[in-house]
Amino acid sequence: MKSKRSVSRRTALKGLGTLGAAVVAWNPGAAQSGQSRARPEPAPFRSGPGREIAERVFKATLIDTHEHLIEEKERLGGAPTGRVPCDDWALWFSHYLNSDLLVAGMTQAELDQFLSPKIEPPAKWRLLAPYWPAVKNTGYAQAVRIAIRELCGVEELSAATVEKVQAGYEQTRRPGFYRRILQDQAGIESCQVNCLTGEPFKESDLPALLMQDLGIVGMFAGPDLARYARPTGLAVKTLSDWHAVINWWFDRYAKYAVAVKSQHAYSRDIDYARVPADQAEAAFRKSLQKEPLTGEERKLLEDHLFWYAVDQATAHGLPVKLHTGYYAGQNGMPLARLRHNPGSAAELCRLAPDTKFVFVHLCYPYYEEMLALAKQFTNAHIDMCWSWIINPVAAKDYLKKHLVTAPANKLLPFGGDYIPVEPVLGHAVMARRGVALALSELVEEGWLTLTDAVELIEPLLNGNARRIFQLAQKTEALKGADWVKYTRFLLASGLSQVYARRRVLETVFNGFVSQG
Repeated sequence: MKSKRSVSRRTALKGLGTLGAAVVAWNPGAAQSGQSRARPEPAPFRSGPGREIAERVFKATLIDTHEHLIEEKERLGGAPTGRVPCDDWALWFSHYLNSDLLVAGMTQAELDQFLSPKIEPPAKWRLLAPYWPAVKNTGYAQAVRIAIRELCGVEELSAATVEKVQAGYEQTRRPGFYRRILQDQAGIESCQVNCLTGEPFKESDLPALLMQDLGIVGMFAGPDLARYARPTGLAVKTLSDWHAVINWWFDRYAKYAVAVKSQHAYSRDIDYARVPADQAEAAFRKSLQKEPLTGEERKLLEDHLFWYAVDQATAHGLPVKLHTGYYAGQNGMPLARLRHNPGSAAELCRLAPDTKFVFVHLCYPYYEEMLALAKQFTNAHIDMCWSWIINPVAAKDYLKKHLVTAPANKLLPFGGDYIPVEPVLGHAVMARRGVALALSELVEEGWLTLTDAVELIEPLLNGNARRIFQLAQKTEALKGADWVKYTRFLLASGLSQVYARRRVLETVFNGFVSQG
């Protein structure tokens, strides 16, 4: 029987057929140019210092520190999925803005129709129209409106323009559109993605553009044996076995991950105590046997495993990103509990002085407390991701206060936080506008000189992220990753129609190598 490496290159290439759409794995220049419009210009500012600051802010490279983007090939596949309910212009309303629509009075049945692939795209305007005036000025809607303007050339969504918007959607969603939108139009150097499709770490087809977090929630909440233990092949019968599973994920992916991420604050406060293994063992055994845990037992187990994962992250030099504050969705946010997030964050910083914590979303609406945290603790960093579309005025307010209160190198000003890529463009424009306004106002009010403000632009928009997440080192490491070698091979061999399971790629790659 021949080994896989004996497959001829010609046979291997022939076996791929016409699976899917283009994979542009590493070389940014390989993306198709398309018909994208140029980078957006800054909003009108007065002449003088404000205008100079705005122009510099809009020209600077931006690093996006938080997204939930699915892979481009999944968008190009066209078939509706849980994260992509439809393949038309309504998709741009499916993440975040859908919540504003429901809060404004749209019924769930109406929203389901609006996002249905069975409703013709032009007809969807009639479902949206009664609620559009109520939501069109929220941050969620402004990001989508800017995206529509930049991608479709439409200033105002209406019955008269909806078909042009749909045409713009179809023109946009073509191979290479992630690079065109993110890099060419939004000026984003790279994104950091917290994968929501089930994998703790996503082996992206665009690894240097869609850099990945390592998800740790399932390491300590549950814990999630199916997603974490099964890929390792390790049998889990004791708490020590589970520690080995956690170690496996860090040993395999820490060199490629930019950070670890937990959104467990959606389920409880982030008040994790350091619990020794012997105090958590009994609760872990009950969990394995699917016996119900008391609230106290569950907290003991979660707290112990949280710190085990965090200590692994620290040992591997990975920052720890933690959700704080506002919840996505509607009609289900316990504000009374969220108020405790800043105090709990301070205790985490005290308990682990060598861990680099990144607290995301400003803990909105409790952002004054997060400002105190950033000023007090060396290892506390504040990420403004999502904040410009939750409340753009509050985000600008926080940025102004941070720059005259806490060290500027503790701040990360932008993450789009989207599943569909198109609204990221709108969010990036809003963030740039907010940064320019904040700096300009600080100059006008006499808190900064123009020189001070200009000197802050590059560190804020890209320098802090490059340093905190060691992006140059991660980019270099990714070049040698196994799955990147496959995609680089596909690019080098001139293939543009490649979607295949790993075993098919292995066959092709090995055949290519065996033939020199």
